[in-house]
Amino acid sequence: MDDPFRPLEHALAAYAALDSDGATIAVEFRRFLRSASTVFERAHLIGHFTGSAWLVSADGERVLLTHHRKLNAWLQLGGHADGDADLSRVALREAEEESGLADLVVERGIFDIDRHRIPARANEPEHWHYDVRYVVRATASEVFVVGDESHDLAWRAVRDLVDDESIDASVRRMARKWLARIGQ
Repeated sequence: MDDPFRPLEHALAAYAALDSDGATIAVEFRRFLRSASTVFERAHLIGHFTGSAWLVSADGERVLLTHHRKLNAWLQLGGHADGDADLSRVALREAEEESGLADLVVERGIFDIDRHRIPARANEPEHWHYDVRYVVRATASEVFVVGDESHDLAWRAVRDLVDDESIDASVRRMARKWLARIGQ
């Protein structure tokens, strides 16, 4: 019988080996992964895995961010796994659904990970998101459609995000990682 958690476990180990700054949190993610069989479900109330997309333009100079309706912040696109242990597939699906873009391509390997607390709302308690982020590339039209989960979407120059204190710290971290990756 195949272990549905093993691919993510291996991907987290590979991420930790390549990103010394992320090694400690990767261990925490691997521990959480093995903590219960329901870690990919929203019903796992203490927290659950999510998949996000660092959605870059074809030229790699811009990233598509959402002004998230519930969190009221500019963030990367992404969402709940809803039982899917393949978080790269989750990231791709969420990028397509939240942007309306087609012909997106997800790159292999984890780009970033982030554990963050989600505030309580009327129908759910405060909980943790164990967010696994992948690079997703736009390969065709970059004309997006703003969906129900967003106040707005915007292509932002990655370089401009690095020092923008109004942007979430993890988005700034990903901007620095991206610029280092493309040699800028």
